[in-house]
Amino acid sequence: MLYHLAQINIGRLIAPIDDPKIAGFVNQLDTVNALAESAPGFVWRLQSDSGNATDIAYGDDPFIIVNMSVWESVEALQEFAYGPRHIGVFRDRARWFEKMSKPNYCLWWVPAGHLPTVAEGRDRLTHYQDHGATPYAFWFSQRFPAPVAQAFVPV
Repeated sequence: MLYHLAQINIGRLIAPIDDPKIAGFVNQLDTVNALAESAPGFVWRLQSDSGNATDIAYGDDPFIIVNMSVWESVEALQEFAYGPRHIGVFRDRARWFEKMSKPNYCLWWVPAGHLPTVAEGRDRLTHYQDHGATPYAFWFSQRFPAPVAQAFVPV
């Protein structure tokens, strides 16, 4: 079975999504999403009918927004996330988001073709926050390989 890499990251906005303080972030969403979709190794991203995910609830706090995507490999996601086309938004995140006290991101392996739900992402992120990096949820700094399909040997 082939596996792909899923990622979730959340952020708590410093103001409502339609506040002028957040406009610099909102104004870049379409461009950044298009860059992700055209990046090598991109498979899927969470989005509503609006074309982005800022209106998808993560939990009860309306200031928390969620981003999820699926990639062919750790390397493909890392190249996009820390590459020149995305790093500017990443560096400016403190202008729009509060600093969170726990990790607000994690990675995990999914069977190719599986599209993770927000509930699945929340479960993985909570596990990562509570237990650190494990094969169930991890980060770039402590990776785990994709599961290996076990061969069936008839007896």
